[in-house]
Amino acid sequence: MGVIALLSAVLMLVIREPMRVALALITTMVMLGGIYGLLGVHFIAAFQVLIYVGAVMVFMVYVIMLLEVREAPGHARYSRWLVPGVMACATLVAVLGISVYRSSAEVLTAPGGAPFSLTQFSTLFLSEYWLEFELTSVFLVAVIVAALAVIKVSRRAQSSTQGSTEGRANG
Repeated sequence: MGVIALLSAVLMLVIREPMRVALALITTMVMLGGIYGLLGVHFIAAFQVLIYVGAVMVFMVYVIMLLEVREAPGHARYSRWLVPGVMACATLVAVLGISVYRSSAEVLTAPGGAPFSLTQFSTLFLSEYWLEFELTSVFLVAVIVAALAVIKVSRRAQSSTQGSTEGRANG
């Protein structure tokens, strides 16, 4: 699962078509949820899949579909960031490999030094980080409204240029 998550994350950096990038991101998030499940943190795994894949990515795919982004024929299939992305991925894999090789198996501990528990996470999340969570949802709604505004302006500009071109051709 980790290899698939890493490969789809690299694909997000190098693919140019927005819908395919979104599908690679969805794959990465699903695999990350699977990794959480394998680690035994099933509650976080369910949140990962339900909230990020089920809600956030639905918004992103919806915005991509509303923008109607299409590649013109003859454009490069991959981004110009392909080589730097592959080099960054290789660096990341090397750093992770070195850190895994040097580290010993340790028990996950919370900032207070106590072992990690779902109750502790839930209490901390709902008492201290609820505002950030809500601001994220407001931010996502604002992004969708901005995308709709961009679409409206873009369509007006297209219709006005088509109208002036037709007027010159007829006159």
